[in-house]
Amino acid sequence: MASYDVAVVGAGPGGYIAAIHAAQLGKKVVVIEKKDIGGVCLNAGCIPSKSYLKHSHWALAAQEASQFGLSMEIKGVDFPKLVRRKDHVVATLQGGIRQLFKANRITYIEDEAVLTKEHQLSVAGKVIAAKDILLATGGHPFVPPINGIDKVEYLTTDTFFKMTVLPRKLVIIGGGIIAVELAFAMQPLGVEVTLLEVAPDILLTEDEEARLIVKQKLQSMGITVKVGVKIKQVVSKEVQLTDEVYKFDQLLVATGRKANLELVKRAGIDLDEGQRFVKVNQHYQTSLPHIYAIGDLIGGYQLAHAASAEGLSAVDAICGKKQAPVAQRYIPRCLYTDPEVASFGLSAVQAAEKGFDVVVKSGSYTSNGKAIASEETAGFVKIISEKKYHEILGAVIVGSNATEMIHTILAAAKAEGTVDELADVIFAHPTLSELTGEVAQTIRLS
Repeated sequence: MASYDVAVVGAGPGGYIAAIHAAQLGKKVVVIEKKDIGGVCLNAGCIPSKSYLKHSHWALAAQEASQFGLSMEIKGVDFPKLVRRKDHVVATLQGGIRQLFKANRITYIEDEAVLTKEHQLSVAGKVIAAKDILLATGGHPFVPPINGIDKVEYLTTDTFFKMTVLPRKLVIIGGGIIAVELAFAMQPLGVEVTLLEVAPDILLTEDEEARLIVKQKLQSMGITVKVGVKIKQVVSKEVQLTDEVYKFDQLLVATGRKANLELVKRAGIDLDEGQRFVKVNQHYQTSLPHIYAIGDLIGGYQLAHAASAEGLSAVDAICGKKQAPVAQRYIPRCLYTDPEVASFGLSAVQAAEKGFDVVVKSGSYTSNGKAIASEETAGFVKIISEKKYHEILGAVIVGSNATEMIHTILAAAKAEGTVDELADVIFAHPTLSELTGEVAQTIRLS
């Protein structure tokens, strides 16, 4: 029987970051992953989708350049070659994780783990003992009970990136982050894309103004966006609504994800009241004292960087260095469309509900010199603050480089800085970031 200080089940961004942290704190660590090192994020999520979005940005840039005197022609799309590029990116990052495991003397086992006792796992018929066990098993695509869906071939976000032939017509059921990003990724490559969302609008988790800008861009690109739809049934090569029919070569169901609870249920670990996630305390400890859980298993923001932060905190608790739990208000949320959307913290409505005397100010990309020169004027910087102390309660940025720019405001908020400190920063000119300073100035003067 092999014995370790810490056993991590799951090698996604929560698991592998936690494992490396534990090893660097002097623990003997084993990581068990039943599928692919790097987890869903690296193999079928964050990284592949950004690779495909880069392809679409190249195509859009060529179209834009042609409007302003640089004639470019895309003669064709070698989709298998684009897929190979994505695979190379994934393989490179997988190799990086393996090297980090090797450098930190972490044992890596690719097989399925089963909890047999509080301190023991069964892996490929062998027993692994660990003083503490961290569960980071992630989630899987949720497929709603659509009439006829079980009788047709369809893709999920876990299988989409295995597609090697570019479809002519792609219908996406869903209007969340992943669905919208993949619509953006496919249309510039010549795919006719339709988004079907049963909710009243797409991107309901995003700021309303941001949602409108992204929706308008989708439609301007020629992507069909239908919200509030009622799906009657799915049959071979078509989705039948109550009032329309949409034909497809490929169907993608992107309607969210569910936690992988099989392992925890077999072990008798307590779930939350809704029975959807693992119940943990502020140190990510489950109902079994030496078993911890993070990431998609415990709810909250189902994001790679959230899982990584939780993994670090859980390992600190295991090592006796208990920290405060990861604060949800300081987790950035990003949408990698064109324009990008990034946000953190409270919305104006949420802040008002918590009793703050809310001050909200925004500045448009249309007034920014860098944005005008770059033909990137769609977007804004919005800061949510409060009147008395000018505390930073939240922010939303829509536009080019939004997912990078958000961290300036986030860093100030996390450091307990106020809008006044942001207003005192000298931002380089011309930059998109100047807008952050300008918006902060308007709050200080209000």
